[in-house]
Parts: sequence; C-alpha cells; structure tokens
Amino acid sequence: MSSSAAATTAAAATSPALEPDTDAPAGEGLEVAQFAAGCFWSVELTYQRLPGVARTEVGYSQGHNPEPTYELVCAHGTGHAEVVRLHYDPKACPYTTLLEVFWAKIDPTALNRQGEGVGTQYRTGIYYYTAEQERLARESLAEEQNKWDDQIVTEILPAKRFYPAEEYHQRHLEKGGQSAEKGCTDPMRCYG
Repeated sequence: MSSSAAATTAAAATSPALEPDTDAPAGEGLEVAQFAAGCFWSVELTYQRLPGVARTEVGYSQGHNPEPTYELVCAHGTGHAEVVRLHYDPKACPYTTLLEVFWAKIDPTALNRQGEGVGTQYRTGIYYYTAEQERLARESLAEEQNKWDDQIVTEILPAKRFYPAEEYHQRHLEKGGQSAEKGCTDPMRCYG
C-alpha cells in the first residue's frame, strides 16, 4: 500500500463519521437501536406506532462524511444510509420485537433499494449497540434467510455516529397528518 493510500485509510479510520454512536443517551430504563430500511419517513412512523418505543429520530449513519446533509447523502457521495434511531423500553418492547417489525417492513434481498427509493442510502441494515443486539440480529437474519430463495443483503454492523436529519424530516409523516398513535394500523401514505 502506498504511503498516501495508507494515510487515506488511517484518516478514514479516525474520521468522526466512523466513530461509534456514543451520543445516544437512552434515558431511564431505555435502550437504543438503529435501523436502515429504505426511506426513513415510513420506517419512523412504523416504529412511532409501536408500543414501548419512547422516541424516534431519523438521520444518517454508517458513512464517512462528518457533515452529511440530505442533499449530500442523496448524491451518493457520503456513504451514509437513511436510518431511524429508536429509544425503547426493552420490558415493554423487546429488541426481538423491533427486529420482527424491521424484517416485516423490508425486502432484505433488494440491494441498495426499497420501494421506489434507489441508491446506497436506501440499503437495509441493523446497526447494533451491544453484543446482545448483535447476537439477536444475526440469529434473526439466519431465521429470515430460511424464508427467502435469494440471498439477504441486509448489513449487520456496529452503530456508527448518528447525524440527525434536517428538522423537516423528523416525524415527517406525523406532521403531514398521519397517525403516530401507539398501535395504529392505518395504512401509510408513503412508499417503503
């Protein structure tokens, strides 16, 4: 490896965008989870409706640019995925329930696309915070693979630094008049 390539690799390895997501205080009795499942609007509303999920945030993770914006992420130059970060009560909503909702929401065999969204920012991923989350995610992927003829392409990786999306993306479908009430089963008016 050339010295410039080694320097680039070293810089990428220490980039703030590649740091673990440590700015996610969950709150009393809460834990944090992070999922990429295509367009973050419908994914967020799906989890907002889930009893035991205390808070949701949409944003960008798993990329290399320390200042991602929606425009930069959509231009495919940052490596980020659109993600939803959840703060949840594991007693009311176990991590396995979050995984079940995730797998039911996506086509895990679609590479870099979900619904009408195409591009690396729409890839699917489970980004874990703990060894237990990693174990459960990998077990769920193995179970899910038995349901598909094609290979699952969903990533399972440590959660990297989370960058909140712009305010107009936060709770976007709820702001647009769709119910985020716990247990709501109204159809969503958004692809993905």
